[in-house]
Amino acid sequence: MPRSPDASPQTLLVLAALLEAPDAWHYGYDLSRRLGLRSGTLYPILVRLAERGCLETRWVEAERPGRPPRHTYRLTADGRALARSRLAAAEPARARPSREVSGG
Repeated sequence: MPRSPDASPQTLLVLAALLEAPDAWHYGYDLSRRLGLRSGTLYPILVRLAERGCLETRWVEAERPGRPPRHTYRLTADGRALARSRLAAAEPARARPSREVSGG
């Protein structure tokens, strides 16, 4: 399995979204809108995941003439395994109540 990317909250969000339809191809723009992540946050995550073998990437010709091709992303088998393990590991942390420190 490829080296695991950092599991930032944003990376976990992307992995969770991709895992909802793991065999489907996803457009970066659609992920950005759906997750509320800016392109400067989302695309570096997608690039890291792809470089580490967690995502397949491909270019798709535009549906309308004159539009540029679009990049799409899909989880690999290793990416699905990584997503499941990272999200499972994050669950206990989210379930823990936060400790508030009260003064005096």
